[in-house]
Amino acid sequence: MDESNGTCDKRFAAVGGAQTEETRRAYRELIVTTPGLSESISGAILYDETIRQGKKDGTPFVRVLTDAGIIPGIKVDTGAKPLAGRPGETITEGLDGLRARLQNYFQMGARFAKWRAVISLGDGLPSRGCIAANAHALARYAALCQEAGLVPIVEPEVLMDGEHSLERCQEVTEATLHSVFNQLYDQGVILEGAILKPNMVLPGLNCAKQQTVAEVATATVTSLLRVVPASVAGIAFLSGGQSSELASARLNAMNVIARSAGARLPWPLAFSFARAIQQPALEIWRGQDNNVAAAQRALAHRALCNRAALRGEYSAAMERS
Repeated sequence: MDESNGTCDKRFAAVGGAQTEETRRAYRELIVTTPGLSESISGAILYDETIRQGKKDGTPFVRVLTDAGIIPGIKVDTGAKPLAGRPGETITEGLDGLRARLQNYFQMGARFAKWRAVISLGDGLPSRGCIAANAHALARYAALCQEAGLVPIVEPEVLMDGEHSLERCQEVTEATLHSVFNQLYDQGVILEGAILKPNMVLPGLNCAKQQTVAEVATATVTSLLRVVPASVAGIAFLSGGQSSELASARLNAMNVIARSAGARLPWPLAFSFARAIQQPALEIWRGQDNNVAAAQRALAHRALCNRAALRGEYSAAMERS
C-alpha cells in the first residue's frame, strides 16, 4: 500500500476511477477492512498520505491494521532520481531529514520501513558506480531505521524491463546483493533485524527466451544462497510487474525447493507484493462503492494464493476456485 499519490492516480485512471485524495482513502479502506486478510498478510507498507488517513468513520488505518493483527510499516524514500554522470541510471533519494521522519513515523505506529533502489539493465548498464551509490544509500537508511526502532526492509530491485537474458539478470542481481551486504556490514546494520526484498531472477520482459517457473525458481534460490548471509531475518520478494498468477507460481516453486532441501535454506522465502495482490481487486472495484465486497473477495483470494505458495501448496487450480 506504499504507492505514491501519482502512481495510485495512474492506476485509478487506467480502470476509470476518479483521481482524488478521497478515492485513494476509500481504496485503502477497502484493503484494510478486507475480512480475513490477516490470515495471509502480516504487514502493510503505507505511504506518507496513507499513514495519516483513516476509515470514513475516522478510525486511523494504523489502528485498523494493528487491531487486525497486521503490522503497519512505512515507505520512507522519496523516489529514484537521475544519477549524475550516469545516463539511464538513478539514485534513490530521501536521506536528508530521515532520522526525524523515522522518529515521527515510529510515534505514529509504524514498526518497519521500506526503501527501494532501482537497478536498470541495458547496454553498458548497470555501472558499478550506480550499484555502489544505491547500496550505500540503502545501508545508511537501514542503520537509521534500526536506530529509530524500526525494522528496515532493504529493496534493491533489478528491473525486469528489457531484452536481457535470465543469466544476465542473475549476474547483475548477485553483484548488486554483494554490494548491498558489504555496505550493510560497513554501516553496522544488524542483519538479524533486517529483511531483504529482492527481485526474482527473471529474463527481461522482451527477451525471446522465457524460462519455466522451475528454472526461474532454481536460478533465484541459487543466487540467494551464493550471496545472502544466513543471519538475514527473512526474504520477501517483490513482484516487479509480474502477473498475479506467475508471481504466485514462482514463489511456490521456490518454497518447493526450500522444503525439498530440508534445513538448507537459512531464511524463510515470503512475499511483499503490491500489484500482484491488488490488481484484480482494483479492476473489480473501479471506484464504485457497490463493487467493494467483490473486490475484497478478489483481494483475499490473491492473498490466500500467496499464503499457499509459502507452503509450496499453490496450484493453478486455486485460480479457478
